[in-house]
Amino acid sequence: MKFLSVLLLSEYILEGWTTTLPERFGMQAIIALYADHATHEQFHSEFKADMDLERLTSGKFDTNFLVCQLACVALNLLRLIGQHTLHGPDAPLRHEAKRRRIKTVIQEMMFKAARLIRHAGRLALGLGANDRGFVVFERHYGLLDTA
Repeated sequence: MKFLSVLLLSEYILEGWTTTLPERFGMQAIIALYADHATHEQFHSEFKADMDLERLTSGKFDTNFLVCQLACVALNLLRLIGQHTLHGPDAPLRHEAKRRRIKTVIQEMMFKAARLIRHAGRLALGLGANDRGFVVFERHYGLLDTA
């Protein structure tokens, strides 16, 4: 009997959305506002996962607020480094992209094998000359040094 009801009765799928936006926004405007939602979610995921902020350090709001503020500064600095170092002609490319995730910037530009060299009363940072990102790192550091 159930088999016959499946053949005789149509199946309808209804999709709908609700919003709290004012009525002055039309349907197309709301869809356009929501179109870039996935990019927003990706940035939020980067902030939480790549900056290791899934679980905040304290149960106190003031401490967590300070941690989030410092993480924002670090995130912005890493994004700046990513924009200046990962898109040049000598950049260590994995594949063509418009931007790099923070995790990639950390892996490619921050995690460097280096040694601190003390010579002639000065300290120098010795980076591996065979490192793919060394030239890019040196160029970016030179830009920051002149600023």
